[in-house]
Amino acid sequence: MKRGFYKILAAQFFSSLADNALLIAAIAMLVEMEEPAWMPPLLKLFFAVAYVVLAPYVGALADAMPKGRVMFITNAIKIVGCSLMFFDIHPLLAYGIVGIGAAAYSPAKYGILTELLPARQLVVANGWMEGLTVASIIFGTLLGGALLGPRISSVLLAFDFPFIDTDIETPAEAAVAVVMACYAIAATFNLFIPHTGVDHRAPSKNPLFLMHEFAHCCKLLWKDRLGQITLATTTLFWGAGAALQFIILKWAEQALHYPLSKGAMLQGVVGIGTAIGAVLAARMVPLHRTVNVLPLGALMGVVVLAMVFVHTVSIAVVMMIAIGALAGYFVVAMNALLQHRGHILMGAGHSIAVQNFNENISNLMMLALYAALISLNVPINAIIIFFALLVVFVMLMVMRRHRRNCRAGDMTHMIVVDNVEPAAKQ
Repeated sequence: MKRGFYKILAAQFFSSLADNALLIAAIAMLVEMEEPAWMPPLLKLFFAVAYVVLAPYVGALADAMPKGRVMFITNAIKIVGCSLMFFDIHPLLAYGIVGIGAAAYSPAKYGILTELLPARQLVVANGWMEGLTVASIIFGTLLGGALLGPRISSVLLAFDFPFIDTDIETPAEAAVAVVMACYAIAATFNLFIPHTGVDHRAPSKNPLFLMHEFAHCCKLLWKDRLGQITLATTTLFWGAGAALQFIILKWAEQALHYPLSKGAMLQGVVGIGTAIGAVLAARMVPLHRTVNVLPLGALMGVVVLAMVFVHTVSIAVVMMIAIGALAGYFVVAMNALLQHRGHILMGAGHSIAVQNFNENISNLMMLALYAALISLNVPINAIIIFFALLVVFVMLMVMRRHRRNCRAGDMTHMIVVDNVEPAAKQ
């Protein structure tokens, strides 16, 4: 791997670490404010809105300037969003500002991989990226929970900067301050990411043109016989995964009698499994065989379904690792193929923006559905069964569609195993 790749990994680790610690801190703020139980899922919903609304523009932004610079600017936006939580801005709105930074950050962090590395290294690179991202999820979730614990929060609240009154009075506010420092570290690494030599001239600054171009890119990727399979699966999994984050917290509270801080640690256990799956995928799945992992998506839904029968911590830990491993193995392979296909069809930044647009529409729908079910007092086991069966059903439909596409013609030529100029539009 090129040296610049490791700088990208370092920046991604600290930015993702902060993202996940901030979610736990924001949930704690809502609890301190005595907001209703259906409101915490709305944090992710507010976060995801920016991915949908800004999708026509963030891909063009990522392709219009060096992606390291884009990542620096977007981490600065995340710091601004965090700071708003200290000025009586509701956590939902402040978290939405952080989402704006994240929406613009994502096309740059994944798009630069296709610019920096040859196609044959994309699965390995995604394995590293997803593995390290998962590690940051684990440590970020654990960090968020630890910062809220009485031992660390008391130390943070007792600390005073000389001649500066920070007005930090609660454990959640102290946690947000630490998160801001993590974003600052990520921004510093962004400054050292090398230019890839790719031409970064924007085709147009006209917002109507960008919307039309984005709509064309969406249509192009959904009509592509490989693109539609990878886009459908990643869309499903990121949406279901967003809901699963909150399902695990609620399930841990009711089935295992865990408070928020311990429930967050159980989320970290899922992350351990995801890291294992990501590493295995990087070592075992070549790019031209990524579609072979499709049955694992349905299998993950079956394992999630089994959560309703678990009431002991030891079995819960094993199950969370299994869910994470299946998800990591599956998503790393699908992400690599989607990035490769999107890069050939339309360019790295645009393809990631299309992916984010679809995935976050799924996030919005899944989170809104979960919040609605919680507000209606639907038992958590019934919610688990619903989401698990949904994943199994959709994956079976996707596998059926892929078999139909294969019968329609050979698709092996659609995967290029070396760096080439973008192929003709399919």
